[in-house]
Amino acid sequence: MREMFGRIAPRYDFVTHTFSYGMDRRWKRYGVAKAALPANAVVLDLASGTGDFSHLVMQRLPQARAIGVDLTEAMLRVARARGLSHGACADATRLPFADGSFDCVFIGYGLRNFPSLESALCEIERVTRPGGLLVTLDFFLPANRIFRRLYLGYLYAQGALWGTLLHGRPRTYTYIPDSLRSFVSIEEFSAALGRMGYAILDTRAYLFGGIGLHWAIKR
Repeated sequence: MREMFGRIAPRYDFVTHTFSYGMDRRWKRYGVAKAALPANAVVLDLASGTGDFSHLVMQRLPQARAIGVDLTEAMLRVARARGLSHGACADATRLPFADGSFDCVFIGYGLRNFPSLESALCEIERVTRPGGLLVTLDFFLPANRIFRRLYLGYLYAQGALWGTLLHGRPRTYTYIPDSLRSFVSIEEFSAALGRMGYAILDTRAYLFGGIGLHWAIKR
């Protein structure tokens, strides 16, 4: 996984925006805006990739502090080039931070890639202060089985196309539907957050449940 993300890091933003026809930028901006963070918030951008959430937080709140964490150093290099000043390579299930370190944790398209979703959520809950927020944006399995098959087929076709055009490897971006096949629906993820000590503040479903945006507060 680390090797694959290191290879695609220079093209990651292009592919992410292309898969969503540019809509993911709007979704991420909405995720940050609705979080309504204090001006001096300390936030964790987990599975940060190239630092989209960090960048949006710092644009909106110049006095805030954003720390990016990713499994891949190549992704963090791109994030630093975009202005990320604090970044570290780490596993989401073993974060190098004290309990209650963050006012908010943002995760963009990282949930499916955690080796254990439950273990990662426990660790995220640990480093979030009481009353702190979790904001996630990710792919999910649509509840409707017919649309689910169409959606996975679309993602596979898009992944094969751009993998071939950008890297000469059709399987480069088919990890997205591959990881999604064994993932959960928006509703199932909401239930998992409840079991981990969070209260759901709001959710937004896009693409008939294929994309979900969650806001949750640590009890």
